[in-house]
Amino acid sequence: MRKCLFGFVFLAIAIFVLRPAAASTEMPVVGANAPTFDLTTNEGKQASLAEFKGKWVVLYFYPKDFTSGCTLEARNFQRDIAKYQAVNAVILGVSVDTAESHKDFCAKEGLNFKLLSDPDAKVSDAYGSVMEYNGMKLSARNTFIIDPKGKVAKVFANVSPGGHSEEVLTALAALRKS
Repeated sequence: MRKCLFGFVFLAIAIFVLRPAAASTEMPVVGANAPTFDLTTNEGKQASLAEFKGKWVVLYFYPKDFTSGCTLEARNFQRDIAKYQAVNAVILGVSVDTAESHKDFCAKEGLNFKLLSDPDAKVSDAYGSVMEYNGMKLSARNTFIIDPKGKVAKVFANVSPGGHSEEVLTALAALRKS
């Protein structure tokens, strides 16, 4: 009996210690109210979800400014920005980088949409979008389309940055028809 109990305790500890780092919160589901936020932008101002009521919001989480995949994803959203504006949509990028890093990233890449700083990963966690890399918490590459009423309309998990903007535009078109 003692061996069995010891084995069970050892197994439980091993599972807890060796589990992969993941968000402590699940991703919000389609139809749920989108988690609210108030974060600092690349412009040094505060931005909240509430100020975008009445618009479609593309809220995309990404790991790190100035990295290849994140740069490609941001450039593609910028390339398509007029298409988003034409359908009453705004793009908001979120990572754990500082507002100053976001400012420099926007300047270097010519980005004309807001990047939001989530240094403690609380908003990333609320959206089930936290990962760990080399002992650091980063935002995981997930995207949420939020409808004009503030409800989650579409969830993209573990996205590939290359064709993601086109994928989001296609989903927006379908959502606007429904």
